[in-house]
Amino acid sequence: MNVAILYSGGKDSTFAIDCALEKGWNIKYLVSIKPNRTDCYLFHYATVEHTKELSKILKIPHILKECTVADPKQEAQIVKKIIEEKQKTEPVDVVILGGTGLQETQLRSIQEVLMPMGIESFAAHAGEDHDIAFQKMLDKGYEIMITQVASAGLMPWLGKTLTKDNFPELKKDSEKYKFHVGFEGGYADTLVLNCPIFDKKLQVDDYKIVKEDEYCGHVIINKLSLVNKEVVIKN
Repeated sequence: MNVAILYSGGKDSTFAIDCALEKGWNIKYLVSIKPNRTDCYLFHYATVEHTKELSKILKIPHILKECTVADPKQEAQIVKKIIEEKQKTEPVDVVILGGTGLQETQLRSIQEVLMPMGIESFAAHAGEDHDIAFQKMLDKGYEIMITQVASAGLMPWLGKTLTKDNFPELKKDSEKYKFHVGFEGGYADTLVLNCPIFDKKLQVDDYKIVKEDEYCGHVIINKLSLVNKEVVIKN
């Protein structure tokens, strides 16, 4: 099956790539949309521009476009135009989103513009418990930087890197402050720095935190590097 993947660089869309590779699907290209505003409905704001570096690590063709609107129907039209153009040369059967299907506005908006073209769209891990999906990522060695937050209890996590070691602490905070542990619904966005499908990893050399209010903020990465993974030599 030929697929395209909507790719923010975050945990869910990276896990969607992971899943597609495991299933043997042919990933024709990745589509990343970088908003110039923080209030978009369908797309992550923070650090999406760094999908350029991640696509080089993944060795998958990549399209990066800007979004200047904050309306789900207009935002979905950006995706439609990209897919329509690519169908002429790199046709796909499916456009895959990350997540477990709880991002209903995003999924429905994309489906509405792609269905008339005969292209299916779905969330990569639809129907799964997000706790389990998240734990799978961390057990596989995903290193996940929290790059944007919009909830009580999450500001202390902004800029931190999640691993399986501190995930239990995040789960406790999600129960205390009532945010979704997988961040679906816009509670937080992420950037994957390392995972098994990367042949190199992202190293954040310099970043700053922008606090919009008591509960909302995002990260701006000023400098990052692609670095080789450590090679463990077994005796």
